[in-house]
Amino acid sequence: MANVKYLRERAELLRGIRKYFDDAGFYEVQPPCLSRDCVVDAYLDPLTIDTAEMAIADNRLPERFYLQTSPESAMKRMLANGAPSIYSIGPVFRSGEAGGLHNIEFTMLEWYEVGGDLQSAIALTGNLVANVLTSNGLTSNGYDTITYRQAFDRYADFDPIDISTDALAAHVAKLDAALAAGLQSDRDALLDVVMSLQVAPHLGSDRPTIVSEYPLTQAALAKPSPHDHDCAARFELFADGIELANGYDELLDARTVLQRARESNEKRRRSSREPLREETTLVKAMRQGLPSCSGVALGVDRLLMLTVQEQTIGGVLPFSIFDA
Repeated sequence: MANVKYLRERAELLRGIRKYFDDAGFYEVQPPCLSRDCVVDAYLDPLTIDTAEMAIADNRLPERFYLQTSPESAMKRMLANGAPSIYSIGPVFRSGEAGGLHNIEFTMLEWYEVGGDLQSAIALTGNLVANVLTSNGLTSNGYDTITYRQAFDRYADFDPIDISTDALAAHVAKLDAALAAGLQSDRDALLDVVMSLQVAPHLGSDRPTIVSEYPLTQAALAKPSPHDHDCAARFELFADGIELANGYDELLDARTVLQRARESNEKRRRSSREPLREETTLVKAMRQGLPSCSGVALGVDRLLMLTVQEQTIGGVLPFSIFDA
């Protein structure tokens, strides 16, 4: 059965987002949901479609297409070909994701600011979310910032960069022994457990909180931080303990992107995931030249969930995967 309870609120939220970026001089674009490759992530699994199912006989097509986990690749290819600051609002897909905060298909807002950096991305993100939540009477004005190190020191009582992996595993074992045993020496996965169980619940209770300068091992496609050589120019925004957005001062060097893809694939192999193609259309576009830019992805359904004070993402989706 279709859930039509929040159609008006969803429409108003989308209208407000578009106005925010249109007024800031961004162009809305529509990247493809289906592409011949995807960004390599150690922990995100794309859905795939065999090209044979498309019933198109053309030797220009690969054997497999991917439903995109993010529009990042296509949008950066646009930037490499001369696009100005752009944003998109559309569906993305992630295999295996279903639960209170997850659905296999969900709506993502993603944008890239040409000439932007970490601080401009933080300001755009913080002001957008603060404006949405404040206008609905849910938070006080503005947003707060804290570094990853500071957040762990405050809420978990250790430095996430300097702690040894053994000590980190022992800390996680006190929170969830079975989970710690399964993760073994996967440092970033162990840090994610602490973030989820000990740190995130404290973030954004009064107003949105932006956590910046994540460990370099969690840099994804972000540049190194100019302030801390052990950290990346990456941030996440939390509201009421829920992660809403993830942003970067974007890497511009194709060789580094390729190396990080290899490292992510090694993590995928260790966790019994299928490795993904490393020599992607994004890498080729970056060799052509990506302009200096910042990029942010934000979960629209989660933001709507907070706005209308629903407890699960399924409560605001017209159709969850179980009803589609």
